[in-house]
Amino acid sequence: MSTSLPHSRTGQNRALTLLDRLEREPRADNLIDAISSGVRSLPLGRGRDVLHGRWLGHPVHPVMVQVPIGSWTSAAVLDLLPGRSREAGLLIGIGLAAAGPAALTGAVDWAELHHEQQRVGLVHALANTAAVGLYSASLVCRVRGRTAAGRALGFLGLTVAGAGGMLGGHLAYRQAAGANHAEDVPHVVGEGWHRVGDVADFPAGRPVRRVVDDVPVVVVREAGGTVHALAERCSHLSGPLSEGTVTDGCVECPWHGSVFRLSDGWNVRGPATAPQPAFDTRIVDGHVEVSLRPPEPEAHQAHDR
Repeated sequence: MSTSLPHSRTGQNRALTLLDRLEREPRADNLIDAISSGVRSLPLGRGRDVLHGRWLGHPVHPVMVQVPIGSWTSAAVLDLLPGRSREAGLLIGIGLAAAGPAALTGAVDWAELHHEQQRVGLVHALANTAAVGLYSASLVCRVRGRTAAGRALGFLGLTVAGAGGMLGGHLAYRQAAGANHAEDVPHVVGEGWHRVGDVADFPAGRPVRRVVDDVPVVVVREAGGTVHALAERCSHLSGPLSEGTVTDGCVECPWHGSVFRLSDGWNVRGPATAPQPAFDTRIVDGHVEVSLRPPEPEAHQAHDR
């Protein structure tokens, strides 16, 4: 036992070392920038937020990939049984039909990530593209009666898709792509009111950064005197909202353009799929105080744009 454990850890470290190197490898950045620009320029309109999953409250891509992965896995099980190649081929076709929409949702999310995440995401996409090619060839072989070749290509496609899924897991869980980066705020900020400065410290219409219990907060005072406060780090990828622009009662993240309503933190435009934690505010003896507000999803949806 004492000798096997270090070998296991070495294997894990090698895999992580390769992925860490991939995250830091800049040679494909020009290609990544070109593809990202192309994806962002697609005339999707409001459909872009639908593809991001703003309506769902988290990215929709992980939901979409269940159909091709489930179909292909089921096809592999049928290929282990005699005389079921036709049914397996049907499942492969369903998976191929679902792969396109799943890839589109992933591409829209990928285009709004950091370079380190995009580097892993690019290889993830290449692996999945290779899997689609292998499954397409498998389906062609089955149609032409080359069942053995179709099965072999199907098993190879599932292996490549599995590798792509591993990279997707690294992207989601190790690199936190798609995670709510403001989720910790209610667990860190203490109850009650917290003084964040004098009223004069907050010029009208300009976002100002303050810190409450080690949590950055962006404070905006309107021209009429109303004061708003939100968690300062964008829920999408922790962009600094205090460096963003304030327009029409909203603040826009300077990194990827997510827009949040100042009155309640609701994300009125993606790529952010989660709202910003909002604070109640009051002015006491010329000082601005804030208190973390409990979320009110029904009220958010009722006033959403």
